Amino acid sequence: MTRSFLGMPATAPPGVGHLRGTEPFPAAARRALADAQLRRNLGHATATIRGRSAAVIGEVPDWPGLRAAGRAIKTDTMARLPELLEQLEAAVTAAGGTVHWAADAVQANRIVTDLVRATGADRVMKVKSMATQEIGLNEALEAAGIEPVETDLAELIVQLGDDRPSHILVPAIHRNRSEIREIFLRAMPGVDRALTDEPAALAAAARRHLRQTFLSTRVAVSGANFAVAETGTLAVVESEGNGRMCLTLPETLITVMGIEKVIPTWRDLEVFLQLLPRASTGERMNPYTSMWTGITPGDGPQAFHLVLLDNGRSAVLADPVGRQALHCIRCSACLNVCPVYERTGGHAYGSVYPGPIGAVLSPQLTGVADNASLPYASSLCGACYDACPVMIDIPSILVHLRGQAPHPKAEATAMAAAAYTMDHPALYAAAQRAARLGRLAGRRGRGLPPPLSGWTASRDLPEPPRQTFRQWWAER
Repeated sequence: MTRSFLGMPATAPPGVGHLRGTEPFPAAARRALADAQLRRNLGHATATIRGRSAAVIGEVPDWPGLRAAGRAIKTDTMARLPELLEQLEAAVTAAGGTVHWAADAVQANRIVTDLVRATGADRVMKVKSMATQEIGLNEALEAAGIEPVETDLAELIVQLGDDRPSHILVPAIHRNRSEIREIFLRAMPGVDRALTDEPAALAAAARRHLRQTFLSTRVAVSGANFAVAETGTLAVVESEGNGRMCLTLPETLITVMGIEKVIPTWRDLEVFLQLLPRASTGERMNPYTSMWTGITPGDGPQAFHLVLLDNGRSAVLADPVGRQALHCIRCSACLNVCPVYERTGGHAYGSVYPGPIGAVLSPQLTGVADNASLPYASSLCGACYDACPVMIDIPSILVHLRGQAPHPKAEATAMAAAAYTMDHPALYAAAQRAARLGRLAGRRGRGLPPPLSGWTASRDLPEPPRQTFRQWWAER
């Protein structure tokens, strides 16, 4: 067994991967809101997924119990994470696999690139993986002269369109079928120029394009939805069958997995394989659930490597409030119910993890200062918590992270002044009288006059009562 470790609580390194945006959320969101086509695409897609998911969840009489079970398993896992990871390493090694530990994105990219080079291959096929997007693996492979080929249909659309994913489950959710047709005609080799924008025709074109890749590529890179510490079994769930091809046909399989994806026992899978498809795709079960344990002579890949990725996760684990974000099973249910995501899309978040879960996970992985605007990318309506199949209290984490975000000096000064005022009864009474006068000078009676009007540009100031509590008390 290699010497294993759980990384020190350091954040993900800057300049590599896709966790940090180039601009704050408000600026990116303002541009997204101006794109009417994007908003139509998002509104239609999220409404469809919500409806399908609600229908199949409604069939399950013990859905609250399943959610509670999922939360309990994840809570137990985080409490015993070092122990479970070492148990997983031992089981994978005993089954003929090799385990590598990557403290950050730089190490993970180097490990995978070296493993591919050792095979002599100059091309890899990829199963949809959030972890490899997080670390920027495609860019690292390309820099090493290795061609990565995405085999998930939505990921292929994003790759051919030189685009970025906009959704955890449906990376090309921001594209409609006419846009996809244009991308295929422009960037897909050998595509029929008479291609229509019918979904079946687009899927058939992608299938023809990928078939030769499946049959001729000797190395595959995957992520993992779950890893069972008890047996060393890895699991990938998907809907198209491309994952099954990548996991069975190549000679070498390399899996990059965030350390939080481990679960203790095989039986724990029964909970998550009921929760995940219903919350994500609105299906009773995933069309393809692939599981593998090490290597089997003469059957499937004959070399298996598991790369366990930290990249800031230990820093998240160190926060007693924020560590809930590591419970996420990447179902995207929170995105599909979020009024903010539905109007801005995923690109506005600047991270491979968009929506409510991205607003709490990305700042913790990078350090809140590097993603200071994301905890504010929410109305705190709580729809995400209601939808989450493992009951992550995203609104509470958002408030917690807002307290850690750097604040402008003017805001800190204003808060200090407010605290001083509230600590002195005479000043507080005077402020109450001024507030009633300020109601007349503010924006439609619900804002503050300059220079404080910036705070109420996006907030309604509660209207002061006509009589204060002190006045009411004095009268009685």
